[in-house]
Amino acid sequence: MQAMKTRSPSSLPSLPSPPLPLRDGVAPSYLWLPEGDWPDLLTFLGHRFPAVDVSDWRRRMQCGEVRNQHGQALTPGSPYRYGECIFYYREIADEMPVPFEERIVYRDAHILVADKPHFLAVTPGGRFLHETLLVRLKRKTGLADLTPVHRLDRETAGLVLFSHNLQSRAAFHALFRDRTIHKIYEALTDGPGPIALPPIYRSRIEESASFFRMVEVAGKPNAETHIRLLQQHGTQAHYQLHPVTGRKHQLRVQLAALGRPIVNDRFYPDAVPDGTPDDYQRPLKLLARAIAYVDPLDGSERRFESSFTL
Repeated sequence: MQAMKTRSPSSLPSLPSPPLPLRDGVAPSYLWLPEGDWPDLLTFLGHRFPAVDVSDWRRRMQCGEVRNQHGQALTPGSPYRYGECIFYYREIADEMPVPFEERIVYRDAHILVADKPHFLAVTPGGRFLHETLLVRLKRKTGLADLTPVHRLDRETAGLVLFSHNLQSRAAFHALFRDRTIHKIYEALTDGPGPIALPPIYRSRIEESASFFRMVEVAGKPNAETHIRLLQQHGTQAHYQLHPVTGRKHQLRVQLAALGRPIVNDRFYPDAVPDGTPDDYQRPLKLLARAIAYVDPLDGSERRFESSFTL
């Protein structure tokens, strides 16, 4: 079941504090009830989440695990009220464990820097809930307000910066928004393209018609990457990459377009069939090696490096 976070009606206030606590590192999901004519809340939930059996919602309600923004426990017979915000725990049956461990690189009163292994999603979504970096870290640290300031693909390993202080969070988001943070990646590639790539590569990347994939198209560039060759091993090449912009799948798309796809990339240049299981022996050879920036709170220079290797 996907966590639903629909936009609240414009007449309603901002999201209230969750009336349910963290449960094994998982924060409650929420849903603003849209306009509709439903005999009761249970009927609506059965329609909104067809993959979840109505008996499961009934069980959760009986356990007090579905509440409104006022903290009131909702029952199967609770009336449907447009504009109400309901909170509940997302559940996934038979979630497969990811057999790799994350590491906490740094933590202070404002941020936490984690070193993420391959195959671990940053945040819950789809078939991943407990086996995500965010939930694992919340379970380890007890930091209820922990949230990533940026993202990495599930297949990519390396550094992820988190905020756990609401008062300073905007300052760290601004580092990425204003492109004042320096991000260094490394990639191992193989392919028919030339080893000597342009030191600066710009292209336009947009969503493709295929699910989840991005594609280069003609037009004004919206993605820029600086490229430096580190080593060559036969047909393979090891590059250092500095993405100036942060388009989805930017490095993977651009290297594939240059004829140097990243080793073990399951999406570029060609996608594997949907539903193909992960092969833990063949991780994507892409690593978020380092991040560096001037601390927006005290002006000190910060640099963190991943301990993972390709």
